[in-house]
Parts: sequence; C-alpha cells; structure tokens
Amino acid sequence: MLDYSYMDIFIPRDLTREAARQLLTEHAEYGKWELARVRVHPDGSRHVRLRRKIMRVRSTL
Repeated sequence: MLDYSYMDIFIPRDLTREAARQLLTEHAEYGKWELARVRVHPDGSRHVRLRRKIMRVRSTL
C-alpha cells in the first residue's frame, strides 16, 4: 500500500499562468511532487494539492 505526503498551495488570481506553471514545475523537479488536484474558485484563484510518495525504510536486522 502506498502512502503519500500532501502539500496545499494557494495561487492567487493575479499570478500569471506562466508564473504558476513555473512554481509547480520547480516543486515537481526539485521536491519530487506530483499534481493531485486543482480547484479553480469562482474569483479565479486556484487551490492546488500536490502529493509525493513516502519512502519507508525497513530494517535489515
């Protein structure tokens, strides 16, 4: 069974699409995050949920 860690990001409506793309790309490349959900609110702001797998290390002893 896979376990995930989640991070929520709020993107205001005045942030350009290019700036939002760059922000999410940096999280994906350097933090190993993947896109889980995007909600677009009526005012144009976006709520983004990112997730990544939790690596569990088992003892060999």
